[in-house]
Amino acid sequence: MGCIIPGLRDRDLKKTGISRYGFISTAEILFSDAVRKICENDTCRLYGRTWACPPAVGTVEQCRQRCLRYEKAMVFDAVYPLTDPFDYEGMTEGHGAFKKLCDRLYILVKNQLSSFLLLSNEGCNRCEACTYPEGACRMPEMLFPSLEGFGIDVASLAAKAGLTYNGGENTVTYFGMLLY
Repeated sequence: MGCIIPGLRDRDLKKTGISRYGFISTAEILFSDAVRKICENDTCRLYGRTWACPPAVGTVEQCRQRCLRYEKAMVFDAVYPLTDPFDYEGMTEGHGAFKKLCDRLYILVKNQLSSFLLLSNEGCNRCEACTYPEGACRMPEMLFPSLEGFGIDVASLAAKAGLTYNGGENTVTYFGMLLY
């Protein structure tokens, strides 16, 4: 599939490490209070601890309104190998690699798009200790909030963009979205 982001080519996106991508209208994004409830249960231990996650990102409705300021979205993923389905170390390495992929994508698009929002997976790990809630984010331009934290149903998002949710046996797949 060719890239439809002005000024970018398919090979540019592949160089960031993106495995697959697809495009949707922001009106197609499914927001869910049930997804946000998973965050509120603090399963990933980041709820209330980072600017990239709830409650810092706002309510689901505020997140929805923030996304709808944009017309289009590129949903993307990256698939990382695991030695077995319980390879926590491989999952952690993939998570870190996906965060770096998002950094490369940010650098790629920041001079191409006048306005955009980049959403990533699971919180932020840039600083040793996040300033939330006592102080402002140290790197707000590099803060890529969590898809799930926005209340976005990632499985539905992937399907609407023509992507499979699971990257295959003994892999972990991480998703992000660039709204523009």
